[in-house]
Amino acid sequence: MSSVTEASRRAWLGLGGNLGDVRYSMIEVLDWLDQRDGITVNSVSSLYETPPWGITDQPVFLNACAELVTSLAPPELLSACLEGERRMKRVRNERWGPRTIDLDILAMEGVELQTPELVIPHPRISERAFVLMPLCDLAPLLELNGKSAASWLELCDTTGVKKIANAADWWRKESRA
Repeated sequence: MSSVTEASRRAWLGLGGNLGDVRYSMIEVLDWLDQRDGITVNSVSSLYETPPWGITDQPVFLNACAELVTSLAPPELLSACLEGERRMKRVRNERWGPRTIDLDILAMEGVELQTPELVIPHPRISERAFVLMPLCDLAPLLELNGKSAASWLELCDTTGVKKIANAADWWRKESRA
């Protein structure tokens, strides 16, 4: 666990992937983030198997969300996420295509941001059950664009989204067998 300061705030990340050992990649990147200065992984959702979105002719995805406490500014957190993806061999060939891992900043306490590189809250969060279902494990009352995460989830099609591991530390390195 890394040190965070009084200026820290909560942030929520979406994690997903469908190539290789995605669960292992998630465990590795969460552990790596947790060891960085200015980031502590506070909690992680259950793990979900979800149908592909956007490009549907590809393997199913694994998805989860993580709540962080961070003293990093949004651009610094984005840089850490992109570095984590590179460490897990993420290659960006096509939008919504297959990937070893994807890390998205979904929301950040007290932050609304729109730049060419980063939009917070995530611009398509309210449409995606594969994001909202694990996010609601952590923060069902989190306000996103005028509604709670749970309210947005009620409006989504959750067909094919299956919980495959409970939140009880599936992501902790020491819990791996």
